[in-house]
Parts: sequence; structure tokens; C-alpha cells
Amino acid sequence: MRKRLLVLNTTIILGLGSAFSIPGVNAESINKLENQKSQIQQQRSSLQATLAEADKELVSVLKEIAELNTKISKVEKAIEDNNKLIAETQTKIASTKSEVDQLKAEMAIIEERIEKRSAILKQRAQSFQESGGSVAYLDVLLGASSFSDFVDRVGAVTTFVQADKQLLEEQEQDKKAFEEKKAAVEEELAGLTSMMTELKGMQSIMEEQKQQNSSLIQQLKEKENSIADKKAKLQSEDVKYASMIAQIEQSISAQTAAAAQSAASASASEGSASANKQTPAAQKAKGSASSAPKPTVNGGSAISIVTTAGNKYIGNSVYVFGGGRNAYDIANGRFDCSGFVHWAFSQAGISVGASTDSLKFAGRQVSASEMRAGDLVFFDTYKRDGHVGIYLGGGKFIGSQSSTGVAVANMSSGYWKTNFNGRVVRVIE
Repeated sequence: MRKRLLVLNTTIILGLGSAFSIPGVNAESINKLENQKSQIQQQRSSLQATLAEADKELVSVLKEIAELNTKISKVEKAIEDNNKLIAETQTKIASTKSEVDQLKAEMAIIEERIEKRSAILKQRAQSFQESGGSVAYLDVLLGASSFSDFVDRVGAVTTFVQADKQLLEEQEQDKKAFEEKKAAVEEELAGLTSMMTELKGMQSIMEEQKQQNSSLIQQLKEKENSIADKKAKLQSEDVKYASMIAQIEQSISAQTAAAAQSAASASASEGSASANKQTPAAQKAKGSASSAPKPTVNGGSAISIVTTAGNKYIGNSVYVFGGGRNAYDIANGRFDCSGFVHWAFSQAGISVGASTDSLKFAGRQVSASEMRAGDLVFFDTYKRDGHVGIYLGGGKFIGSQSSTGVAVANMSSGYWKTNFNGRVVRVIE
């Protein structure tokens, strides 16, 4: 594309140079300029289509960034909630560990009680021993010397066994309760530890997701900047095209005016020769006709025509660069800003230029504080004095705007106020 543009630019410049260097005026030269203008307009249309695609791509990227920002906000909220849950779980784990430690201390106390019970049982068994060493309860009973002694021994053993059994039952109950409680606590602790592991894994995943989203946003921002740069370059090329077209139009206007002047001179010469052959009466009649007052195009009626001529196109026109310069465009409401101004003044019989560069010298420069209906007002858009309109009064002007076609716009606020450069030209005095 860029290479093609450079080739075209070179062609146009060479073409313009040749056109400007040809002496005299002829149809071939004007046709050549018209062809060059048509080629540039085609290239400009292609460029503007590319520019529109860049705008769509930029909007798509901005939408993606907005969606990702929303997603990241949700992830950050989830991370925050997850951190709270982790903190709560850590507190529960610490409490459970403390409970386990307390149970272990209680186990030590129970074990100490069992040790003491065992000592008591041992002392009781020793009282039935006849010699050193341990003796079973059955040995004590079989060692009775008489039935009475046996009964006494049975009673003692029974008492001993009951006491021993009670101690053993208490001990078993303590051990069982302790083991059950310990198992429950250890199960809870295992569950909390598992939950902690899972939550930390979730945290890691979400942090990674957040980093990925941030990285993607960075990539999208880089893409956005790239598209913006591309758009700026395209807009710069568009301005160059507009400038070349304006130069060609100025050249065409100049050659057309020269041709008209040449034709007028030739007509005047023929008329003079013919007048010399006329009778005195005819010459007198002609003199009377030539002395008749010419119709005026100045004054209130002209201003009214110029300011209202475009009303029929409001809401029924389209902005076309270079439009308004032939019958087809005029019939179909196809104007650019300078073409519309040129046409509107022609409706009042006033001839002005058809480009902003020529229109700013079409009349007398007046200050913005003095402007009145019918004056030309200029705005800085893609270039200095890039847009022109016809002032209507009350801070309004009519013109062919790129976004609306022929329309009345407010230059007292917003875009047009910001871009109004203060240039006011009075054509109708």
C-alpha cells in the first residue's frame, strides 16, 4: 500500500508539474487533471476504507480490554475471599492442634493414674504371696489350709478382683474416650490440612490467571497503540490526498477561468468589429442598452438567497469530497464544504471559488465580532481553514459537514466552537 502511494504521489507531482508548465489552456490539459484527480479520489476512498477498518479493530480491542478488566476484578475479589477463608482455616488448625496437645497432656495424667493403680494391684497380690515373686489369684486360693481359710481367701480375692476390675474398667473407659476424641480431632485436623492445601492451590491458580490476564491486557494495549499509530499514519496520508486534490482543483479552476477570459476577449473583439459596421442609429441603440443599469447581486435579497438556498438539502444530502461541481452531484445533494458554498452563492448570481483556499480570499476580511448572515466562516479541521460554511446568525452556520451532509451547525459550543479559527470573509456588502 505505502509503495503504491509513493508511486502515485510521484506521478501526481510530475503530472501537476507538467500541467502547470504547459502554456495556454486546452481541454486535454484539463482532462488530464480530472483523470489525476479521479485516481487520487479512488486511492483516498481505499485508504478511508482501511481507516474505517482500523477504527473497527480499535473498538474491538477496547471491548476486549473492558471485558478482561471485569474478569480481573472478579478474580481479585475471589482471591480476597479465598485469603479470608485461608486465615479462618489456619485459626481452626491452630485451635485443633492446641486441643490435641491438651488431650496428650490428659493422656499423660491418665497413664499416671494407671501406673498408680497397677502399683496398688501389685501390693495386693504381694499380700497373698508366701514367698518372693508374683503369684496368681488361683495359687492363693489353692494354698488355703482349711475350708475356713479358703473362704477367707476367696472373700479377699473377690474383693481384690472387684477392685481390680473397677480400676481396669475405669482405665479402659478413659483410654477409649481419649482415643475416640483424639481420633475425631485428628480427623478434623486432617480435613483442615487438606482444605488448606486445596485453598493454596486455588490461590496459586487464580494468581496465575490474574498474571495471564494482565499480560494479555498489556498485549492488547500494545495492539491498541499499534492501531492508533496506523490510524494516525492513514489520517496523515488522507490529508496529503486532500491537499493534492485541492491543488488539482485550483489548477482546473485557474485554467477554466483563463479559458473563459480568452473566450470573452475573443467575443469582445468580434463584437467591436461588428459595431464598426453598424449604422449610427444601431450604435445609438446599443449605447442606450449598454448604459442600462446592471442587476445588483448585493444587499439583503442576495444574502437571503445564499443563506436559504441549501435548506432543501438538509437531511437529504451526503458529504462527498469534491462534490457539488457538476449537475449530477447538485441534483443528488452531493457536496463537500467548499462545493456547497460555491453553489449557494451561484444561486444569487455571485461567482466565488470552489476551494477553501480560494474562498478565504473571495471578499473582505472582517473580525469575528462583526460577522453577520451571509459571511463565510472558516474552521481548522484536517488543516488550517480546512472547512468553510455560511454564517446564518445567532451562532449558527450552514455547510456540508462530513458527518451529516448539508446541515445547520452550532459554532457557539462544542466541536465547531473549538475549531473556529476566527477567519470571517464578507462577500456581500
